[in-house]
Amino acid sequence: MGLSCYPANVAIETLASARPGSTLDPGPIVATWLGRVPYGEGLSLQKALAAQRADGEIGDRLLLLEHPAVLTLGRTSDSAHILADPAELARRGIDVVRVERGGEVTYHGPGQLVAYPIIGLTARGLMIRPLVRALEAALIATSAELGVKTARREGHPGCWCDPDGPDPRKIGALGLRVERGVSYHGIALNVTVDLADFELIDPCGMPGVISTSVARELGDRGAMPTTAAVQAAARHFAAAFTSELGAPLDWA
Repeated sequence: MGLSCYPANVAIETLASARPGSTLDPGPIVATWLGRVPYGEGLSLQKALAAQRADGEIGDRLLLLEHPAVLTLGRTSDSAHILADPAELARRGIDVVRVERGGEVTYHGPGQLVAYPIIGLTARGLMIRPLVRALEAALIATSAELGVKTARREGHPGCWCDPDGPDPRKIGALGLRVERGVSYHGIALNVTVDLADFELIDPCGMPGVISTSVARELGDRGAMPTTAAVQAAARHFAAAFTSELGAPLDWA
């Protein structure tokens, strides 16, 4: 497949299997808009909910939020793809966090929608690849609702503008972790994010990748990051994702 932003054996990290005796339970997915959440707090919440989901204490959840500026590294990703030195990151107040998900270095920041699906795969009779496809389809549908045409790019999971053209541009990223049959981590969609911050890294570990946003694709190069724009995108994403899985959507 050539170079891949998140190759199949890297994009999704798995650990152990689901609880024996799990039964199909295609109940609703409960979505929650959390606003701007520090990365560490969001990660702790994901892990707690994933454990509760694996133990059968809660149903499926979808966390929707944005983070302050942060760089995250996948479990086996190469820190050499961070182009800024520690002093520059400290000056900007940007932390670097290594996490369990698959994939290479990513940037999160204001103006970017982040969605964390806490999904019991066994309970839904769902395999990992269809989950990835559902997330990609929801990214594409959300972009369309916001006025931007996007598509998959073969071998490069996520969401792209002009993926087969001379100037492919990455607008959405994807990286998952599955433990005990439950997914966490998820996707990021650039809505009004400051694209200059992507110059701090080789996005997805690929030098030369062009990052874009909904605002940039609509011609608004001076757009400022806004939580309101992210929240609007979050509602579209939740509806699209649950529709792809054929699941009712509840809000909490």
